[in-house]
Amino acid sequence: MTTPLPGDFALTKIRGIAGAAISAGQFLIGDGAPVQHAMVYVGDGLIVQAMPGGAECIRLEDASPVVAWSTGKFEMTDWQRDGIVFAARALVGTPYSFLDFGSLALERFHIRSQWVRDYVQSTGHMICSQLVDEAYRRAGVSLFADGRTPGDVTPGDLYRLIEDRGRRG
Repeated sequence: MTTPLPGDFALTKIRGIAGAAISAGQFLIGDGAPVQHAMVYVGDGLIVQAMPGGAECIRLEDASPVVAWSTGKFEMTDWQRDGIVFAARALVGTPYSFLDFGSLALERFHIRSQWVRDYVQSTGHMICSQLVDEAYRRAGVSLFADGRTPGDVTPGDLYRLIEDRGRRG
């Protein structure tokens, strides 16, 4: 059993129709991964996650079972961890948008226009993986060094990132 530290993120599977739809969408854009959801651990048994009704802070035990943790995969200072927790908590209530899935799909197929990218970023909406990426970015921790636009991240991207770091470590 992994004991997460505040600021770590977790990846989960989503059961039911929603999970099947997300898995199908991920597969269609070449992002097949065994996870469909991401969340940030903020300490005291709580997580922050993006949901269709808006980002929420709930008990970890009430969330989907964790498939993978980022714990031990990133060296971070206590200050960075505190920053991630602060940023994640500040994102509670952030609206969710299924349009972001469409934007990510267009990006994967290399057909997303600058207008679409700018519009999606201007709305302030986030899906789960974008929330994780944004909390880290606000704390000054860059998860990806591949030149991607902030927020162009799926749960599969996060999964591959921690899997890659696990192989290196």
